[in-house]
Amino acid sequence: MNALGSHLVTHLPAMLAEEDNKLWEKIHPHIISEGLEAALLKCAPTASLEAAIVQSTGSFIADAEAIITAEVFRNAKSLRLTKLIPHLLRPDRGIPIVTTNYDRLVELACEEAGLGVDTMFCGYFAAKLDPVESQWSFCRSAKLVAKNVRFKWAPKANVFKPHGSLDWYHRDGNPVRHAGALPLPRLIITPGLNKFRNGYESPFDKHREKANDAIDQAQRLLIIGYGFNDDHLETHLTPRIRSGVKTVILTHKLSLKAKNIALENKNIVAIEYGSEASVDGTKVIVEGVEIFYPDVSYWDLDGFIAGVLSA
Repeated sequence: MNALGSHLVTHLPAMLAEEDNKLWEKIHPHIISEGLEAALLKCAPTASLEAAIVQSTGSFIADAEAIITAEVFRNAKSLRLTKLIPHLLRPDRGIPIVTTNYDRLVELACEEAGLGVDTMFCGYFAAKLDPVESQWSFCRSAKLVAKNVRFKWAPKANVFKPHGSLDWYHRDGNPVRHAGALPLPRLIITPGLNKFRNGYESPFDKHREKANDAIDQAQRLLIIGYGFNDDHLETHLTPRIRSGVKTVILTHKLSLKAKNIALENKNIVAIEYGSEASVDGTKVIVEGVEIFYPDVSYWDLDGFIAGVLSA
């Protein structure tokens, strides 16, 4: 988010008309001092300014995504999520993954791990939002057993993206998914005052509903790099955690809200980077007590997989 804020401060003015530039001049000093989301919460952008922010954000993240994707395809990099998937339970109807990121690295990681990916869009080149058709496309067979039909499903992940995706576009009033760049508005929700309102439009509403359903039904939660500051998810996620669902949180630095939740709920194990007496390590909150472990990096997904899941 810091890198995105710096990119917008540098590149956005050249894209703006005079009135939007005046508004942006009021916003961007707060980006430097307080961060992108805080700045956009102070002053809601106009529709035209928001469209420019979406366009610039999409281009910035797409360029960064392309670099990582190329590294994966030439076998120079393996994504952490790809390494995690073999350690996860795989329900017949798919592993539910909720991400607020716009990039497609979750989808890439899942396919690299041998899973199909259901994003509720059906089609390859001009995919349309069709949750039912997309779900059934992963059905491989049906068998009648004692008057009951049993379905066999291809292994997959159900990826829910309530803030949108780089490959979602607005075309003739409808969402369409296309892997390449198009001269159409990207369907991504930027931070700020307009975020909650925009989340009730298609396809965000479907993805938000399915994400919240997955949270409500989860028996275990693994939360990676999330600060507990998203209105679309918080109405379901925090109450679910407080109800007693076993939860593991991994992040470089716990937000104040995340830390308080971990300290107040003994069903949570929260893991972040820590340092004491110039020794790097990991801080773990377990049953409301904080413990420091030197010389381990369990807060990082690679370290967690090697030191905890594979131990």
